[in-house]
Amino acid sequence: MGPRSVKFTFKPGDNRELPLIVGQLPILPKHYWEGRTFDATTLEPPLGSGPYRVASFEPGRFIVLERVKDYWGRTLGVRKGQNNFDRLRFDYYRDSTVTLEALKAGEFDFREENEAIKWATGYEDWPALKDGRAIKERLENNLPNGMQAFAYNIRRPIFQDAKVRQALAYAFDFQWTNQTLFWGQYKRTESYFANSELAATGLPGPLELKVLEPLRGQIPPEVFTTEYRAPATDGSGNIRPNLRIAMKLLEEAGWQVVDGRLTRDGRPFRFEILLAQPTFERITLPFVRNLRRLGIEASVRTVDPNQYINRLRNFDYDMIVANWGQSLSPGNEQSMFWSSESADHAGSRNLVGIKNPAVDKLVDLVISAPDRENLVARTRALDRVLLWNHYVIPQWHLGADRLAYWNKFGRPDIIPTQGYQLMSWWAKEK
Repeated sequence: MGPRSVKFTFKPGDNRELPLIVGQLPILPKHYWEGRTFDATTLEPPLGSGPYRVASFEPGRFIVLERVKDYWGRTLGVRKGQNNFDRLRFDYYRDSTVTLEALKAGEFDFREENEAIKWATGYEDWPALKDGRAIKERLENNLPNGMQAFAYNIRRPIFQDAKVRQALAYAFDFQWTNQTLFWGQYKRTESYFANSELAATGLPGPLELKVLEPLRGQIPPEVFTTEYRAPATDGSGNIRPNLRIAMKLLEEAGWQVVDGRLTRDGRPFRFEILLAQPTFERITLPFVRNLRRLGIEASVRTVDPNQYINRLRNFDYDMIVANWGQSLSPGNEQSMFWSSESADHAGSRNLVGIKNPAVDKLVDLVISAPDRENLVARTRALDRVLLWNHYVIPQWHLGADRLAYWNKFGRPDIIPTQGYQLMSWWAKEK
């Protein structure tokens, strides 16, 4: 429309979020990219317009950012109180154990811990913690944790029966896993929008029923009558009561144990769990042992990241550990996660392979929600239907940030809904 304006025309409909998404597209400087190949690999820092610029770097080892003193947005209300550090250095380590020891040695100042075992035992020998020169703290947040789970690929025939999927969930002992492997740090995930107001709780309310009633008969009846709860144990490691429930469900689905093997029509129940991280083997192997007690032949395969990504893109797996991140304002991304349209698109985030008209309808209703109240209700309705279809075996979430750092920072007293924001911290005076 002119040197500084662009017009976008949208198709008719109720997709109120789409203009916002388009408005988030970054604008690239024409004068810089003219004469350059956009997709070429290069070590030349590109021209940016943010509060920091690249000062120096060494590929695979570190990058240093320096603050732009005449940054154009420094006085904007959304920037006040942020970007307080003159210099930021990010160091890269291949091994998390080495990373932790480097923190203790003062090689860098701040670390967000993502391993329960290290949080529980890895900091005990750090003298700086005892004399106050360092801080280790857990800061709660209200950010949706989404869903991390053992995810079925229901494109595979053995996983197309919801009773089978429900049965296998009884073989995962979260309570034992949490106590034994995680020192009790995690909460069981029982929602695709865990740790937020978007998570379905109790029975459906009036606004939820308004969108669920027209789908009665197309969705599991439990959606209307029962609050979803993932299978639980007493944490002792005795999972026999759960395995009895699982076997009953498997028998109802037509599976029988013959000579110690679960079979149907002469074919054994056999599948592979694909992993990209060796650290997940210690969590997955006890699950496999419990499945073996049901007569199920489950195996674990850990592959390198490139192979893993290629297999994901082509849906070449039986079961994986998947993670669907969520925001406080769900919208168009839900279509990429759950819609029939995305199920056959190579590289899509519909990792399960869901083709369910009722889910499609609910996704459309979430995207077209006219206000916050309806958005919350419609998201909860979608949550219930996804849960009761047993597309995944939910794992766990934290609902907090685990931080360890040298005591040289100040931070705001109030923790935002999204959790700590490092760029709103500042360096204390020496």
